[in-house]
Amino acid sequence: MLTSEERQIYRRHLQLPEIGDEGQLRLKNARVLVVGAGGLGCPILQYLAAAGVGHLGIVDADKVEASNLQRQILYGPADLGHLKAEAAARAVRRINPHIKVEVQTCRATLGNVRKLLENYEVVVDGTDNFPTRYLLNDACVTLNKTLVSGAIYKFEGQVSVFNYQGGPTYRCLFPQPPSADEAPNCDATGVLGVLPGLVGTAQATEVLKVILGIGEVLSGRLWMFDALTFQTRLLKFACRPEQAIIGLDNADPNDYTDFCGTGVNAVSAQELQEQLASAHPPFLLDVREPDEFASGHIPGATLLPLSNLDKGVGSVPRHHPVVVYCRSGRRSAEAIERLQTQYGFSNLLNLDGGILAWDEQAIDV
Repeated sequence: MLTSEERQIYRRHLQLPEIGDEGQLRLKNARVLVVGAGGLGCPILQYLAAAGVGHLGIVDADKVEASNLQRQILYGPADLGHLKAEAAARAVRRINPHIKVEVQTCRATLGNVRKLLENYEVVVDGTDNFPTRYLLNDACVTLNKTLVSGAIYKFEGQVSVFNYQGGPTYRCLFPQPPSADEAPNCDATGVLGVLPGLVGTAQATEVLKVILGIGEVLSGRLWMFDALTFQTRLLKFACRPEQAIIGLDNADPNDYTDFCGTGVNAVSAQELQEQLASAHPPFLLDVREPDEFASGHIPGATLLPLSNLDKGVGSVPRHHPVVVYCRSGRRSAEAIERLQTQYGFSNLLNLDGGILAWDEQAIDV
């Protein structure tokens, strides 16, 4: 039952015939997992908490950086350096102390995704990379969960709902992961600060509709928004039976690698730590931008931004192991492919998960 205090908080919901007491109790009993507490995750978590979704899960391994504050509105300067999942949980509990919040300070991986999702009904994808999108889709297919997906790029955003009541999945819309050249990279290109708020709020709307069983859910439809023109479009797409059956047990594991479409060799954060402690440590190459490097880097690393890669090729050793890293492993994989294909390097390894994985390992230790 709703308490008297909850009835006051959710009064405007209770006045809607489409929701009422029954609908608000559905929200109170619902369990929703939000993967990614960044630009999309912030408004998603805020509105779901305020709406009274009774149990929220947050999955994110990242820490709050100064560049996040432009669009990740759950955080402020006091949160810099703190884990996003934990900072987001504190903010959500302030918004609504009547709900339960569970935090997982890790990345979703093939090894842990089943456990992360198993106790939730609806999964919300607030991530920014294709491997995780395919991983969450396939996990939702395997575990029969609804996936509410959103994506942003520069001034454009899109939202859809996958695997809803037997409807199309993410693979029905995008059967194959993009190649390295096709995959957009918000770290390098930027994004309009308000855009994640608009798209994340649309995702939260779809979650509420799914839980409440009202309205027309964006299943089989892709909502697209252009902030520069304020135009929206709806793209209809059908279920592809051969794609809709792909789950964790029959998908290509390469779809979950940290950079879509590449064939670069990788090293884990733990392996790198062991190598750096050896008698012959590898050369560390950081291909992020100078401001990112200044905010924190692996000790002993040499900075060579991806944007200046061609000019600095001469500084990269050719006859000694080189480990290349960036924030999450995408730009470093691109750098390795360019160095291998254009300049003939054969001694390069990509740090799997980038400095995020390195920092996560430091936390675990």
